[in-house]
Amino acid sequence: MFRPTSVIAVLVFSMLSALPIHAADTIAVKIGYIQWAPDQGPVLSNVLPEPEDAGLRGAELAISDNSTTGKFMGHTYTLTSKVAESEQAAVKAFEALQQQGVELFVINAPASTLNAMMDKASPATLVFNSGSSDDSLRADECHPNLLHTLPSYAMLTDALGQWLKMRRWSQVFLITGPTAADQAWASAFRRSAKRFGVKIIEDKPWTFDSDLRRTASKELPLFTQANDYDAVVVADVRGDFGEYVPFNTWLPRPVVGTQGMSPVAWHRVVESWGAAQLQSRFYDLAGRDMTSADYAAWAAIRSLGTAVTQLGEADANNLRSFIFSDRFQLAAFKGRKLTYRLWNGQLRQPIPLVHPRGLVASAPFEGFIHPKTEMDTLGLDEPESACRING
Repeated sequence: MFRPTSVIAVLVFSMLSALPIHAADTIAVKIGYIQWAPDQGPVLSNVLPEPEDAGLRGAELAISDNSTTGKFMGHTYTLTSKVAESEQAAVKAFEALQQQGVELFVINAPASTLNAMMDKASPATLVFNSGSSDDSLRADECHPNLLHTLPSYAMLTDALGQWLKMRRWSQVFLITGPTAADQAWASAFRRSAKRFGVKIIEDKPWTFDSDLRRTASKELPLFTQANDYDAVVVADVRGDFGEYVPFNTWLPRPVVGTQGMSPVAWHRVVESWGAAQLQSRFYDLAGRDMTSADYAAWAAIRSLGTAVTQLGEADANNLRSFIFSDRFQLAAFKGRKLTYRLWNGQLRQPIPLVHPRGLVASAPFEGFIHPKTEMDTLGLDEPESACRING
């Protein structure tokens, strides 16, 4: 891939020229990265698995980016990473790093693991969730020192709901897989469908365990029989059956959701607003394309780098206060400056809608209005969340 070094130089110069002037005191910023993914068992399809280092490599790139700016100001960034083999090991690693004086963390783990960690977190510990889209973490299980850079399920399905409404595809056939993640994604979509006036004319669970590599052309047309629908929505987070739904439906209709056209945090086809430069640098580092988990980890550490640069210090409590202030904006290659929601710590961000080889659109869309910011038309708005982590 072409790497525009001149563009990088201009961007670095522009960032440095906009920085506040602080004394050149050395500041050591120590960040812990912990990752744990439970074994999901065998997958009944040929879906490409998530890279084992998804998330970690995004964190490493962000450390490099922070260091590029930090070296001119006497700021050093170090990343201590741990890829755990169990939830217990992940929580122990979190406790051990806290005992070593680490106050800033990026966690790529399920919601249950995050909650266990936050129960062990000191008041001075600031944690970024880069691995769980669980809506409960943004709705009622909120922690004051937990921020979220990975979009919630509600943000992803609201992006899809807006797109369906905009296209006037108002009747859909929903297929939901058996896993907890599938159920959570489908639940979020049902909320989005109601919110944007999309009618679910069939809501069917996928209960089969057959190998669709041999039987998809026979089973799926029968399964998707209905009088009419505009699109098929699939909730199959790990890819057990959803890869075989396109082109095998009873009616010739598009497939959207976790397969077909999907709402995501990030994808290799996102190239506008300088994103091609980020994609190139990531590929140089990791030898593969950037995933949503990589982007979420990168955004978390870049949020810390932005705050440290502006404040000239690395105290976790002060960084948290700054990140939630109206002075904070994260430049994150999504076409606008990003901020965090005060009530639940979620990073506001546009959601790309993609298929494997192209970008379809980016939500939120024109016409979906909000009294404060159109970005809050994606995900749980303040009245929908019981969280009030700031006051």
